[in-house]
Amino acid sequence: MQTNLRGRDVIDLQEWTKDELGTLLDVAFTLKRDRALGLAHPYLRDKVLAMLFFFSSTRTRTSFEAGMAQLGGHAQFIESRTTQIAHGDTAKEIGEILGRYNDGIAIRNVDWGVGNSYIRDVAEASRVPVLNMQCDIYHPHQALADLMTIIERFGDPRGKTATVSWACAASYQKPISVPQSLVLLLPRFGMNVRLVHPPEFALMDDIVEQARQNARKTGASFEVMDDFEQGISGTDVVYAKSWGALLKTTDEAEGAKAISKYGSWITDSRRMAMAKDDAIFMHPLPADRGVEVTDEVIDGPQSAVYDQAENRLHGQKAVMALTMS
Repeated sequence: MQTNLRGRDVIDLQEWTKDELGTLLDVAFTLKRDRALGLAHPYLRDKVLAMLFFFSSTRTRTSFEAGMAQLGGHAQFIESRTTQIAHGDTAKEIGEILGRYNDGIAIRNVDWGVGNSYIRDVAEASRVPVLNMQCDIYHPHQALADLMTIIERFGDPRGKTATVSWACAASYQKPISVPQSLVLLLPRFGMNVRLVHPPEFALMDDIVEQARQNARKTGASFEVMDDFEQGISGTDVVYAKSWGALLKTTDEAEGAKAISKYGSWITDSRRMAMAKDDAIFMHPLPADRGVEVTDEVIDGPQSAVYDQAENRLHGQKAVMALTMS
């Protein structure tokens, strides 16, 4: 267990060692157990987390707010469009000033080509840890919660296979940060990963190469596939969600046109039956029901989506307790 994590930023879990990630998991499971037993754990009493949102959220906002309250502190909600941030506050100013007012800064900015660099600019100017609540490249806290869920369901994840697949969704070009963080993290814990998507929906080349390297280091496999049913066949985890063709186009109309070509990429009961008998279905939510996944699957006995959502709370509490205390 690592005990020197105070003050650390959490922007990309690749920047954390395997031992450090193990500490996050240990603390997260401990805090989850304590909560189930009704044991108070006010490790951040009188601490304040600034939460800056450039993009709306449900689970992210509520889980961070609840987590700070349960740790004895306060979460300060800041919406970019209703503050001076939308009218000229620079990333340096945000880092300098919020870092002096608060004990941590959490930011959600998924604007393509902007989000990650903005968060890093804030972190460079801040004297307190900066937490990535999702950017255009990474979603570290979602991936941490997902790994927790897999460990709870299967125990040691080594040798298990996770299919991280694109799925059709009609709403908008969603960020690619969830699948990118997943394919990076899961092989580090010995999981075989299948990245499945149509040609238009590739992930960033350097992310895929890092994922391959992570798999080689642990002896796991990493495959890129373009057949949805082949990717699901015999897998332990079906993690199927939509993301945009952002490496091809940022135009919503063009992105929607690309998405419309693959309406058959939906997880239904027939396809879940192709996975292992004890396979689980995962999705970070919200899901486009009837488009990405059928109600029968997401509300069925193999669904782990609500456990994932709960684990956002516990994983984030571990991050905050270890970095902000």
